[in-house]
Amino acid sequence: MPTITIDGNRVEAEAGCTILEAAGKAGVGIPALCKHSEMPALTSCMVCQVRLLPSGRLTPACATRVEEGMAVDSDSDEVHRARRVAIEMLLADHTGDCEAPCQAACAAHMNIPLMTRQIAAGRLDEAAKTVYSDIPLAAILGRICPAPCEGACRRKEHDGAVSICLLKRHVADWNLAQPKPYLPAPKATTGKRVAVVGAGPAGLSAACYLALDGHRCELFDENELPGGKLRYSIPRDILPLDVVEAECSLIFGLGIVFNGLKRLGRDISLESLAGSFDAVVLAIGDTSAETAASLGLKASQHGIKTARHSSMTDLPNVFAAGACAWHYRIAVQSLADGRRAAQAIDRHFREQEHETTPRTFSVHMGRLQEGEMELFLADAGRQGRNEPPESHAGLSDKQAVEEARRCLHCDCRRADDCKLRIHAHSCHAGRGHFKLKRKPFQRQVARLAEEGRELTVILEPGKCISCGVCVGIAEQTGQRDGLTFLGRGYDVRVSPPPGRTLQQALQGVARRSVEGCPTGALAFRD
Repeated sequence: MPTITIDGNRVEAEAGCTILEAAGKAGVGIPALCKHSEMPALTSCMVCQVRLLPSGRLTPACATRVEEGMAVDSDSDEVHRARRVAIEMLLADHTGDCEAPCQAACAAHMNIPLMTRQIAAGRLDEAAKTVYSDIPLAAILGRICPAPCEGACRRKEHDGAVSICLLKRHVADWNLAQPKPYLPAPKATTGKRVAVVGAGPAGLSAACYLALDGHRCELFDENELPGGKLRYSIPRDILPLDVVEAECSLIFGLGIVFNGLKRLGRDISLESLAGSFDAVVLAIGDTSAETAASLGLKASQHGIKTARHSSMTDLPNVFAAGACAWHYRIAVQSLADGRRAAQAIDRHFREQEHETTPRTFSVHMGRLQEGEMELFLADAGRQGRNEPPESHAGLSDKQAVEEARRCLHCDCRRADDCKLRIHAHSCHAGRGHFKLKRKPFQRQVARLAEEGRELTVILEPGKCISCGVCVGIAEQTGQRDGLTFLGRGYDVRVSPPPGRTLQQALQGVARRSVEGCPTGALAFRD
């Protein structure tokens, strides 16, 4: 067994294995896109590059065999830069969205397309889990949110955006009507205590997510009952009181203690709260510079000054969220900021203040070009937008299913396990370094039977990186009509052979081809 060194550490490798295989067995992570366990190295993506020492030569780890005494650098700036360039070259030619425009536009970043598919399938219990993982006041927001998500919906330009807020409301109303409404289960108790001042959207959200993280919370508010403007300012024909009561009861079911008629600066002081609790969250609504100064806090043009990534004020263990820090005007923004503050406090308690929770890398292809809408509509319901006949009315079960089926499924079907996206995120890749004209979006559908099951496979060539895995699978199985490379140079693409359909190309190898694809180019229909 030859002995090599990887990043200065001695590693025993099996004779004849590659650097990628030796590194994997030694627990050294090297990204790779085109490597498939059942076929020889393809070296088409060049994302697995490492540097050989002392020569400094860059080489693909998937195809380079180990030799006795070999020294490998897999973690230097030069190596990471080479991998990043390789990924960015692939991204420059990428046509498709990781996340749908509606999800990107949602301040709470809720997985809207997943919710719509669950509703369309009649799985409201699963849809409730999707909604309440990001929005604890879903029944309220479903009635009052100005719906920036619908403003971003691609179907808006065709026959009206999907009624996302009404669908969210439908799921939330169904959930609240259950004997045991769903809310994520809280983690084990940490023993930490947090005071949240202000029981509006930001304060309720912060308390909810802090409680879910296992911290004990007490809410303080100048009003007798929780809800803030949700309870006291919005007309009852728009937001019924029983909806506010039900949503608050669900959150307080986590063990949160409410203290009403407690005005900051009159009945309670910031100093006393900071001395009695491990952390304090201020969610007191619009705050002037004078008010901030009276609390001993610095002000910014937005309100109380907070650190950009931590929501912490200049006072130790005091955080601020919602309109008092950012002058938010819509509830979903305050709700999302309350959650960010809760996450920052949880990191603070775990002494990980410098960590952040960045969004996963995403590619967005922008506005649709001529003819592309029809490709999306082919997999969606054709009826127009559902508009309830009565003002402020919700959707019936039938209407909700019909409306959910209008979703164009702009998001990638493989977004969670796309290796290109995962490695782009870990390598800090960007998309603007190589400027190429976007290719037209394409989509092919194949319906076939395999292993006694009906399968529907989607091919979106714009997401293909021409790695050759699916082509190799066809060759291995003797599939003469299998997927192949067509074109030359920049225009090369994976496609069924001329005169053959996708169904013929995938016959007998559909599952292996989809599972072997490193991106969302090949995927099963939900």
